[in-house]
Amino acid sequence: MRVETILAGAGAGPGGAALTNPLDGIAEAAREIEALGFDAASTPETGHDPFLPLMIAAEHTQRLHLGTNVAIAFPRSPMVTAQIAWDLQRWSNGRFELGIGTQVKGHNERRYSTPWSGPAGPRMREYVECLRAIFDSFQNGTRPSFQGKYYTYTLMTPFFNPGPIEHPNVPIYISALNPYMAKLAGEICEGVRVHPLVTAKYTADVLRPAIEAGAQKTGRLASDVDLVATPFVITGETRDEVEAAKPGVRQHIAFYASTRTYHAVLDHHGWTEAGQTLHAYSIEGKWGEMGRLITDEMLAEFAVIGTYDEVGPQLKERWGGIASTLFLGLAPGMRSDERLVRELLETLRGA
Repeated sequence: MRVETILAGAGAGPGGAALTNPLDGIAEAAREIEALGFDAASTPETGHDPFLPLMIAAEHTQRLHLGTNVAIAFPRSPMVTAQIAWDLQRWSNGRFELGIGTQVKGHNERRYSTPWSGPAGPRMREYVECLRAIFDSFQNGTRPSFQGKYYTYTLMTPFFNPGPIEHPNVPIYISALNPYMAKLAGEICEGVRVHPLVTAKYTADVLRPAIEAGAQKTGRLASDVDLVATPFVITGETRDEVEAAKPGVRQHIAFYASTRTYHAVLDHHGWTEAGQTLHAYSIEGKWGEMGRLITDEMLAEFAVIGTYDEVGPQLKERWGGIASTLFLGLAPGMRSDERLVRELLETLRGA
């Protein structure tokens, strides 16, 4: 199992881990992550550009894989995304992984000022196909001829072509919470990043079969697709610290679960009514009251809960047969202890 962690961002991540890393600290953070033994580091698009920190990280690391987790696709044209992905792949010597996601309609239209021109799934399919066509032109000089319903790529001149690179196969990961996106990832992508709200049970029951179905369409196995899980982790050195960390994670789960697009997970577990109430609270602006709707049962499904020495075995037991990569936003107390981090990585890798 690969293990990945956060490189930069803003706000609070799974388990309450702080994600803020100013650009002037990226080089040091990247070197530290690599030295600790993580396989990869990624950047979210939560208040800051997700690509810019990776240029710095690539310059100051040698083996660490670097990715976006995730860049929002539709506000960027495929050409804009392809250009920066190509540069990062070249600059990192083949260590870049392009993670993209759709976001929901409201954020596209009202935050990004991006028209919602059609269903997210079919648009994402075309987006990935268009990226492949652009990469082919960059590497091989292939004449552009991609014409879809949502995206068109039929013009490229030598002046605007960056030219071939040593590692032209840029891995594309898409985010997924529903079966359509999971199947699409299985069919045409190198990886899938499942949403933090997704449980291990939902992933095993719904998403993995969809990935397998997509992979079969193109003669692949589900194991050919890197499944990146992002579990919530509630931890601390003592039981009291674990308990103290629970309210923040309840609130984070409630925030995600208030979005109707994500209610398939709640429905799968029989929590439909809770999802409806959370959505109503979000419309009414009752953000502070939402966390109490996340019951202990729900918290135990969404999060791995235990002291520092307990969470590693729990993560491995819950996700070991499902995910091929774990993204962990570690609590500050655990992240700052090199011994704890190394022991966690050894546990997850079966050492």
